[in-house]
Amino acid sequence: MVVRQIHDRGIVSPRVLKAMQAVPRHEFVLPEHLQDAYADKPLPIAEGQTISQPFMVAAMTDALLLEGAELVLEIGSGSGYQTAVLSMLAREVIAIEAQPALASQARARLERLGYSNLRIEEGDGSSGWPACAPYDAILVAAAAPRVPPPLAEQLAEGGRLVIPVGGADDQELVRVVQRDGRTNRETLYNCRFVPLIGRYGWRRNASSEEKNPHANE
Repeated sequence: MVVRQIHDRGIVSPRVLKAMQAVPRHEFVLPEHLQDAYADKPLPIAEGQTISQPFMVAAMTDALLLEGAELVLEIGSGSGYQTAVLSMLAREVIAIEAQPALASQARARLERLGYSNLRIEEGDGSSGWPACAPYDAILVAAAAPRVPPPLAEQLAEGGRLVIPVGGADDQELVRVVQRDGRTNRETLYNCRFVPLIGRYGWRRNASSEEKNPHANE
């Protein structure tokens, strides 16, 4: 998986590759999908969510430019796989999950596997987690119609925010960097993620045409 799907597609950071090698992806997928645990594709998990394909997990992680001392905020922990990868590369990870069942399952799984420098909170991830801000890096594992203002506001100086932005069916993965009170944005990849549900994301059960009323604030 690491050689063919990640390194050979351009992710060459030794730290990211080592983290992807270390985290056992088969521990984070449903039993009926074990045979595809290391395949180059996203897989369904509980509550209508997905675990992203290995390349996208690595690409988003790589885009955060982590060096090891960072406080990281993750929006949408899902099964906890991306959370585990981030925990290998940062000082501490705080993950926000909107689905209580997913949050509970991920907590138990990560504790069983021995990951300790992380915690999972329940809440509206589109609003971030102000209690522990500012963050050196923020990763959003669900797509928003635009960059949620609270997330940009919770970045530390020099902080990086990586998020899929666009319509319900296709998005661009963008990186936002906070510099001198201003944000600079660059596009990294085309992608497709499940929607970010919340005040600064999408309405629950919204159609692809029906954006959140806060999207143009």
